[in-house]
Amino acid sequence: MSAKPEHYDVIRKPIITEKATAASEHGAVVFQVAIDATKPVIKEAVEALFGVKVKAVNTVVTKGKVKKFRGRPGTRNDVKKAYVTLEEGNTIDVSTGL
Repeated sequence: MSAKPEHYDVIRKPIITEKATAASEHGAVVFQVAIDATKPVIKEAVEALFGVKVKAVNTVVTKGKVKKFRGRPGTRNDVKKAYVTLEEGNTIDVSTGL
């Protein structure tokens, strides 16, 4: 399976936080994905881009907070995260980048 340009539209960037690092110890990698991406599409994109076998995909949508920008109220964008669990023996090193 080769990487198609639309796969890069589905997966925006890896998320590197304490929670994501803790998940990586259990064979999961966390990505920020397009808000309209479905689990099968995310699975196909990760397998094509990184050449790994995906076991499961769990998603969560974080609603944008209301914050002040230059003293005026504004809203951050909603963000969709995908926790991608890999099959045994497969790894993705997100610290090196794509």
